[in-house]
Amino acid sequence: MWTLLQIELFKIFKRPRTYIAFIAIAAIVILIQLALYLDGKTYIGFLLQSIERFNVEGKILNGYFVCYFILQTLLIHVPLLIALVGGDMIAGEANMGTLRLLISKPISRSTLLISKFLASTIYTLMLLIWMAILSLLVSLLIFGSGDLMVFQSQVIIQIPQSDVFWRYLAAFGFAAIAMTTVAALSFFLSLFAENSIGPIVAAMSIVIVCTILTTMDLPLFLSMKPFLFTSHMLGWKGFFDIKATTGNSAVPGSIQNLPAILRSALILVVHIIGFVGAAVIIFRKKDVLS
Repeated sequence: MWTLLQIELFKIFKRPRTYIAFIAIAAIVILIQLALYLDGKTYIGFLLQSIERFNVEGKILNGYFVCYFILQTLLIHVPLLIALVGGDMIAGEANMGTLRLLISKPISRSTLLISKFLASTIYTLMLLIWMAILSLLVSLLIFGSGDLMVFQSQVIIQIPQSDVFWRYLAAFGFAAIAMTTVAALSFFLSLFAENSIGPIVAAMSIVIVCTILTTMDLPLFLSMKPFLFTSHMLGWKGFFDIKATTGNSAVPGSIQNLPAILRSALILVVHIIGFVGAAVIIFRKKDVLS
């Protein structure tokens, strides 16, 4: 398994298009950081314009705030970058005519498929680590640290500086589960095509359609929402929803609705197991002609 995993990782990082995601994330993060560095005070003023009196010690525009802003902007688009690799894992082999050769080797189809999925998962994790380094660590170096101000409709949540960093670690951990779900979906779809474009487009179409359904409050779709993986992909925001005392003082180390976050993570894991399990079952019976 380890040898197969190394081979699959080599295949992934041998392709020039693999690095498109890393370059795209770096470009977007740098542009956002540059924009906030040059004109961040104007943006903060816009957020605070409806609040008559609000005092905070330290500066609102710090590295933690910039990272939160980046995550809200970027995690919506990362699934496309992940699908670029996940959708190519099987379809790419079929397109090159090497899939039949692979299954003729003295290894089980299940082992081959799992090694490919693990390789795409490692790629996903590396992409998120890269995003964490740029959005969090680099932002802290440029903007400094301080209390995190989270703006939610008519509510402003102030999280003490000492209580922020672990929340980002938890948020990125949850994001890893959410993005792995997209990788599993695109990986599953790659079984049914001999060109990687099809699975990539199909995966993103499913994500877009399911996202639209989760935002619609029509009675027809309300019963579907809890079962759609897109309804749970933004669960990382729950780590920044802190409890407050009766005097509106933040309770350090607290999370408003931890059971809901854990339930969302569990549902995403179930989707991952379902997509990969279905892929293994289908691939074991699949008649490979390419």
